[in-house]
Amino acid sequence: MPAQPVPARPAAPSSDAPAPQLFTWEFAADPYPAYAWLREHSPVHRTTLPSGVEAWLVTRYADARQALADSRLSKNPAHHSGQAHRTGRVGIPGERQADLMTHLLNIDPPDHTRLRRLVSKAFTPRRVAEFEPRVQQLTDRLIDGFAQRGSADLIHEFAFPLPIYAICDMLGVPAEDQDDFRDWAGMMIRHGGGQRGGVGRAVKRMRAYLLELIHRKRADLGDDLISGLIRAGDHGEHLTENEAAAMAFILLFAGFETTVNLIGNGTYALLRNPEQRRLLQESVVRGESALLETGIEELLRYDGPVELATWRFATRPLTIGGVDIPVGDPVLVVLAAADRDPARFAAENTLDLARKDNPHLGFGHGIHYCIGAPLARLEGRAALATLLSRLPDLRLAESPENLRWRGGLIMRGLRELPVEFSPESRSPHAPPHLVPDASSTPPTC
Repeated sequence: MPAQPVPARPAAPSSDAPAPQLFTWEFAADPYPAYAWLREHSPVHRTTLPSGVEAWLVTRYADARQALADSRLSKNPAHHSGQAHRTGRVGIPGERQADLMTHLLNIDPPDHTRLRRLVSKAFTPRRVAEFEPRVQQLTDRLIDGFAQRGSADLIHEFAFPLPIYAICDMLGVPAEDQDDFRDWAGMMIRHGGGQRGGVGRAVKRMRAYLLELIHRKRADLGDDLISGLIRAGDHGEHLTENEAAAMAFILLFAGFETTVNLIGNGTYALLRNPEQRRLLQESVVRGESALLETGIEELLRYDGPVELATWRFATRPLTIGGVDIPVGDPVLVVLAAADRDPARFAAENTLDLARKDNPHLGFGHGIHYCIGAPLARLEGRAALATLLSRLPDLRLAESPENLRWRGGLIMRGLRELPVEFSPESRSPHAPPHLVPDASSTPPTC
């Protein structure tokens, strides 16, 4: 599809229609019409979130880029209400109680600069590239677990376990402990949908385990990411054990849920757009990579895994999109709205896997750009290419209107993705028991 000129933003039409209702189950299933209304009529919109916290939603692309890079918007929840954070109404539930605050999503320069520099020494592009064979091995063996059955839930049996086992391998979590991580991760992404206090308990258990693992690895450093965090240093600076635990925690938390949703949302988008899926499938079968690479970027833009960027708080008065933001107010950049802004993207509601001009904000922008983006892209490419090549007639086993989307403010993802396909006659790979069975204990997500 040839590149099209990006149209100028039309003048906002006068409308007596009321503002759309946000954060309902209907909104979660398809938020894009509501975001289009906000872009036109209230692009910097003050709203009350389901938690009761009042915040500003930024929905236009240009405003979003400004806000994501504005140093007057702090990532530190101390600039808002301590009570709101203690009760889990802002930030990641349970992180304050578990003393896991000192990670990249919660701090500003100069601490952010120091920690990101140290973590970048351990989480290098070369380390990610070297991990590609292991990602492919995990991908194939998980598909082996259901390929001969002819049906699967691609969230529970594939999109969820793949990034969990991958990041556990990278961190250096022993194989015998990885099912515990899977259980804790499942509790965390329920976002309050399970037993009261379950998320906080899962976070505390994860922190205790990470501290104990860091302590063990100090005596026997390996080639894993936690060992890399331990030995990372710059001009005599080193990560403390608490900082290392917090960084390992956020790499796991941010790294796995983003990829779960990238694979789930991406597969769902391809199944809903059969012509684009056909083009990608043919390209993959020919062994070409160009459409797969641009396709991953387009799936990140079209229905990406992160709906709203993580919390920011005004430390000084500022103006975004002509709206004055008072000191202390929370600001949430709506990535999903910005990435469908017709002032920046031609045919904004069309999935075009060959889209070239695609500076989407799916992984953020500025100093807080997602450090795990290369790993998420690698896992997304492996997952989609392998699904399309091994299960060529993959199809939805449920009507789209019956699918459920997970609640929660930041992430966007399906609870389940039931599919059908022609069963493989036999697995071309090693027995799936070499990877913990994806179907024996479904994650509580």
